[in-house]
Amino acid sequence: MRPPPAREEGFLGRRLLGLDAGALEAAAVGKARGLRWAHVTVSQPLPSIPLFPNGPRPKLGYKSRARHLLAQASSPPRLPASDSTVAELGAAEMEGDAAGAGDGGGGGGGGDRSSIVIGLIENRAKEVGVAAFDLRSASLHLSQYIETSCSYHNTKTLLHFYDPMVAIVPPNKTAADGMVGVSELVGKHLPANKKITMARGCFDDTKGAVMVKNLSARDPSALGLDTYCKQYYLCLAAASATIKWIESERGVIITNHSLSVTFNGSFDHMNIDSTRTRLLRANLLQPLKDIQTINTRLDCLDELMSNEELFFGLTQGLRKFPKESDKVLCHFCFKPKKDTDKVLKPANGRKSQGLISDIIVLKTALDAIPFLSKVLRGAKSFLLRNIYQTICENPKYASMRKRIGDVIDEDVVHSRAPFVACTQQCFAIKAGIDGLLDVARRSFCDTSEAVHNLANKYREDFKLPNLKIPYNNRLGFYFIIPQKDITERLPNKFIQVVRHGKNVHCSSLELASPNNLFLSEASNMVLVMGPNMSGKSTYLQQICLIVILAQIGCYVPAQFASLRVVDRIFTRIGTGDNVENNSSTFMTEMKETAFIMQNVSSKYYGSLIVVDELGRATSTSDGLAIAWSCCEYLLSTEAYTVFATHMESLSELATIYPNVKILHFEVDLRNDRLDFKFRLKDGVRKVSHYGLLLAKVAGLPSSVIDTATSITSRITEQEMVRKDDNCQQYQSLQMAYQVTQRLICLKQSNQGDDYIREALQNLKDGYAAGRLT
Repeated sequence: MRPPPAREEGFLGRRLLGLDAGALEAAAVGKARGLRWAHVTVSQPLPSIPLFPNGPRPKLGYKSRARHLLAQASSPPRLPASDSTVAELGAAEMEGDAAGAGDGGGGGGGGDRSSIVIGLIENRAKEVGVAAFDLRSASLHLSQYIETSCSYHNTKTLLHFYDPMVAIVPPNKTAADGMVGVSELVGKHLPANKKITMARGCFDDTKGAVMVKNLSARDPSALGLDTYCKQYYLCLAAASATIKWIESERGVIITNHSLSVTFNGSFDHMNIDSTRTRLLRANLLQPLKDIQTINTRLDCLDELMSNEELFFGLTQGLRKFPKESDKVLCHFCFKPKKDTDKVLKPANGRKSQGLISDIIVLKTALDAIPFLSKVLRGAKSFLLRNIYQTICENPKYASMRKRIGDVIDEDVVHSRAPFVACTQQCFAIKAGIDGLLDVARRSFCDTSEAVHNLANKYREDFKLPNLKIPYNNRLGFYFIIPQKDITERLPNKFIQVVRHGKNVHCSSLELASPNNLFLSEASNMVLVMGPNMSGKSTYLQQICLIVILAQIGCYVPAQFASLRVVDRIFTRIGTGDNVENNSSTFMTEMKETAFIMQNVSSKYYGSLIVVDELGRATSTSDGLAIAWSCCEYLLSTEAYTVFATHMESLSELATIYPNVKILHFEVDLRNDRLDFKFRLKDGVRKVSHYGLLLAKVAGLPSSVIDTATSITSRITEQEMVRKDDNCQQYQSLQMAYQVTQRLICLKQSNQGDDYIREALQNLKDGYAAGRLT
């Protein structure tokens, strides 16, 4: 009979405590059944056995306990070979640490891509120093040992265990004659691209000792560096080269006092043969030989098994720590090595979302500490008392909670459900800190409400009471309908129908907000207008993706698509300077635009040009002049151009050039709030002073807003007069171009003769009446 498997818990609860809630649950099951769980499995696998099922547990010393466990395993059944070489002393701490290894801390057989960088160096006394840096958990494992075989069997075992992404070695062999040497060993057992050779000077034990002391989250004296610094100089030299490579290759600086450092000499652990296919997890590969540490852990287990309140309280407390805590804490251990262009740019949506998510995880972990403190306050064992003093009573954690509480809402908690997590991230920052964020939240609420209202409408209209509308990060919102509710055929309203087990997954045009686009030789430029957050940038990206999908031979997400082949796609999207190239935001804009102008194709195929704003990084008059002249230049080519802009003055192009089409994203104004519809409409649709509305929400004084409103009204009035004059002057040319465009479409149409004859007659009548519909 085996206890249930342990579940992974968070960094503060698992790594710092060294305990695991799942393991405590396992022990709880045994306790409820009158059993005590513990087992030891060494080279010959033995089963997990229930101990002392009848009567009280005998009084045993620490050494006698292990002997008693082995003595109970008489005539054990064989376990699979893959379960061999495991040594479990109690069900609590080791399982908790093993869960950490499953997150990437070690080469264990989790199947994840390795995140470990390992440095190795030897001397002529057959000693080997190893530094293993786990990038995923921000931990550094140092060890030094004597190689007992000429083939470097122990080092080969470590390489097999860690399965590093990179192994760093010195260029020349320094081992004794007749020994393989670490450089040759790495070359034989790892692919060539994983072997990194660094100069012997990079393996500096003095610098390594300083680095480890500065970076370790623990006190140097607790690591034993003061005592063993000279004796274990090889692993410190390996650490120096490893850290130097990471900071150089990754372009980061590891922040001080952020690493979990373990410093183990060969006398601290026993060696286990690791020839099986399944790799042992990090803390089980080298079980402890130090009696004092083993006894300390057994004291902790004794207290947990004898104190039910402490036992179940600790189980409940560890559940409060998010599983992602260790990975999130690792993110805060690295900072950019220098101020690069990428670092200085404003965070994009995805990056901001990730940062807020990390802060929420950190907040949730910190919020769990007071409960943990309450549980451990009366603990008597040295291990639990030490945890209480170093973690629960540490004032730094309270200070961190206070700083986070100044910005993050108190009710926000970490969630793994996609839509709940998205909602939590949206409302994590307190209201009033950022006016634009408050506006975006209103839009988010309106959109979410509209989606759920649509679901309720479908439930009533189509008699689908069990219709659900889940959300995930890949698909967004979609419908789930049980097949038992579909009596005949699914209504045509639903699209993208996919059967999934006993359910049908689908969407609808109302949910997906499809938007059309028409470009031709007679209408080769589209200006897309609309306020911020109305959907312009997403629409432009959608156009590029559809063209790419079509030209690699894939279906495209559209009801109908007829595309000409383009030879190149040019995009000018986003704003931001380039410090490394000494380019301001405007200069970067101009360089990108110049590249498009110089390389736009004049071939038959033509190019597709997508521009998301142009000329906004300089003065208003210069920016408008540049955008206007660039549009005129592109109109003279055969390229198809989609140009998104906030400059309403550019809409005058359509009054002069008949091959320019104006589109806008529909937005309603209700009670001084923008209601985004995300639907594309023809023509210019002015949302009166939407920029001023955002400025008002952001907190500009009312007198400033009133003055700005008066000024923009006068400017708008002058523009309208100029547009009316252009419309009258170029009306005949506009009519001729519209007729030409429709004739080209009819020429390329595959409709029947009767349809074309009727369309030509309607075109003739409309032209004669002076209006084309």
